[in-house]
Amino acid sequence: MPDLSINFAGIKSPNPFWLASAPPTNSGYQVMKAFDAGWGGAVWKTLGVPVVNVSSRYGSVNYRDKRMIGFNNIELISDRPLADNLREIEEVKKYFPNHAVIASLMVQSRAEWHQIVRDVTNAGSDGIELNFGCPHGMCERGMGSAVGQEPEVLRTIVEWVMEVAQIPVIVKLTPNISDITEPARAARLGGADAISLINTIQSIVGVDLDKFAPYPIVDGKGTNGGYCGPAVKPIALNMIKNCAQDPEVRLPISGIGGIENWRDAVEHILLGASSVQVCTAAMHFGFGIIREMTAGLEQYMTEKGFHTIYDMVGKALPNVLHWEELNLKYKVTANIHEDKCIGCQLCYTACEDGAHQAIALREGTRVPEIIEENCVGCNLCSLVCPVENCITMERTDSGTEHLTWKERTEAETIPTTFNDDRAGGLHHWVPEPTAALGKEKHKTLPGKARQLGNPAPATDVVNES
Repeated sequence: MPDLSINFAGIKSPNPFWLASAPPTNSGYQVMKAFDAGWGGAVWKTLGVPVVNVSSRYGSVNYRDKRMIGFNNIELISDRPLADNLREIEEVKKYFPNHAVIASLMVQSRAEWHQIVRDVTNAGSDGIELNFGCPHGMCERGMGSAVGQEPEVLRTIVEWVMEVAQIPVIVKLTPNISDITEPARAARLGGADAISLINTIQSIVGVDLDKFAPYPIVDGKGTNGGYCGPAVKPIALNMIKNCAQDPEVRLPISGIGGIENWRDAVEHILLGASSVQVCTAAMHFGFGIIREMTAGLEQYMTEKGFHTIYDMVGKALPNVLHWEELNLKYKVTANIHEDKCIGCQLCYTACEDGAHQAIALREGTRVPEIIEENCVGCNLCSLVCPVENCITMERTDSGTEHLTWKERTEAETIPTTFNDDRAGGLHHWVPEPTAALGKEKHKTLPGKARQLGNPAPATDVVNES
């Protein structure tokens, strides 16, 4: 059976699934309930000088039948007294000595940092996470993302913390920055033991069309908040990859952003994370989702022959290249499996209007046909098709050639003028502009003649006026 336990920068936990610093970790009650359900660790809701929060606090983006595909909050750090939180951290560690309790911290002065680091250490915390990512409320006070966006300031504060820290220190990074590797490097230079990313993305999730105020609405007004949930996973994965591949970072990574199931977690791990943190999914579905997460991860590891989490960490990184290093000779072409096609013709519409006019409609059937000469293998048709595996992308090159843009650049064979005959789309058929006019539309002839630009017979015109 696979071993799910981890030792993250010196912080041990029975599995890599941690609750992120957020409302689900606001109290000892919640953290104990989560540990009892099976979570391996929890990053306590950020501690500092207690705040006064507003009402309401949350907004969301819903997509079709999916609720909270994106989640927005304008809640700040803990509004509970520090003494209460410290007492509850100590209580949790008595009952769950082998689970990871990480204290998230956010204060201002050097003296405050020294004091609160000592406080949470004395309470029994296994590690510390420095919250340099909050994109609202706290940043206006010179904390949160205001620190994460200034690498030199970040480094200075990390150095303050490391002066007194006796337990591992994680730096939580903001995604609201052009290059996340810069603060990651600063964290390492400051002496941090690890980094976590991403924090929430500055956002407005919508505007009330009657009240003319952004969500969530507070007495007729609103503000930008922090965006998270499944919608941010692609951004998180890219930033985790950037930090994992950067030779100047070289720190353990706790992956955060859009993790809702075991597959999401594995994706973070394959791109370099060795622990993962979850917030929105726990707020949406409850702590019980951990059962599916751990079971799914165990099954995946068994199927792939991974014995520990560390057998998986960064496994995908060698396959993440710069665009100029990709093989230009690789070729895939769409294939429509007629037995699965439901005749919705969405693939035709998408390709006709949004891609490369490489799908034809045939008389006598609602099953579209791929025009192989025009198919560039963009994948759009397979992505919009509502039937699983109805349209597959199949390799059609010889598999023996390999040529990259970088190699072409070095060989001086890339296009260099506006009308260069070495351009990729030079021989790609495109309809004449006037063929798009809607007054008279042509029926589709059998085969591919019409789509390849041959003129339609005079008898093949339908006047729609």
